[in-house]
Amino acid sequence: MNYIGSKHSLLEFIEKSINAVVKEPVKTLCDVFAGTGAVGIYFKQKGLHIIANDMQYYSYVLNRHYIGNHKELSFNGLIEECNLNDTPITNRKNVVCKYLEHLEPLKGFVYQNYALGGTKNKEYERLYFSDDNAALCDAVRTKIEQWKEENKINEDEYFFLLATLLEAIDKCANTASVYGAFLKKLKSSAQKSLSLTPAKLILNKQDHQIYNSDANQLIGKISADILYLDPPYNARQYCANYHMLETIAKYDNPKISGKTGLREYKNQKSLYCSKSSVKKAFADLIQKANVKYIFLSYNNEGLLSIDDIKEIMSKKGEYGYFTQEYNRFKADSQRDYKADKTTEYLHYCIVKN
Repeated sequence: MNYIGSKHSLLEFIEKSINAVVKEPVKTLCDVFAGTGAVGIYFKQKGLHIIANDMQYYSYVLNRHYIGNHKELSFNGLIEECNLNDTPITNRKNVVCKYLEHLEPLKGFVYQNYALGGTKNKEYERLYFSDDNAALCDAVRTKIEQWKEENKINEDEYFFLLATLLEAIDKCANTASVYGAFLKKLKSSAQKSLSLTPAKLILNKQDHQIYNSDANQLIGKISADILYLDPPYNARQYCANYHMLETIAKYDNPKISGKTGLREYKNQKSLYCSKSSVKKAFADLIQKANVKYIFLSYNNEGLLSIDDIKEIMSKKGEYGYFTQEYNRFKADSQRDYKADKTTEYLHYCIVKN
């Protein structure tokens, strides 16, 4: 998924930097601004116990699957409906996804509010998805919820299917990248049929902890060896940029407004997206953290200054940082960006006993 602030391209830099600081064996890494889970997934595969959190529900869904799921999914409750009798357990998720992909389309909430067929001649005509993809999305989302309510799938299977749907619908969204706006005409990728490619299942032998909470409220309730922080850098709220994924994940028929059909998100606004509140919020988070090491990803254009970060983290222990230049995330080709590259800082703190 093309995601603002994703650390996918910086994972080796992050690991190398952590290894340069942490000289003892560690078992647990906590990521309280997890996003799509790139960092947690990476270190899950390195054998660490992961604590992942994000305030956005669609992010929780992705992390609940990619990090929380660690055993094969059997889909025993769908053996008859999806004809799984002779299907090996390792292949059942593929068959279930193919079954969903061939459901009869349903003109539900997504179709009625975010496709041209459903919004034609209304106050706002929206083109986030093609008519076919929106209707299939509604059908799949409705069926997943039905299966859950009828106890035909367990929580692990439920979040696997939701994660698969979110990634699939994102690939055929008619946007430049984020959901703050839609394009006037269907681009080529948005014309392709929705394809439910099963979300990758990462198997290992330990449980992980996944939360859907405000980071500052959660931090005092957990402990870890390493705390990794990747908060928002600027004033752009993730809840607005990814409102479509939030609505599909929750499928709660929210009241929406405006040209882009935004859902209400005042309770999901991040303090880290405001110049007036970010320093206090960050200081509170660091002060409450019950960990041995803290690592903070933050680029050179963020709301917090390097001096602010140094001041706050130095009070907790020994402070330092690493830097890495990388290509800027560009949400669209029309905006005038300051530079093609930006500098990522990985600040660290060796916490005082």
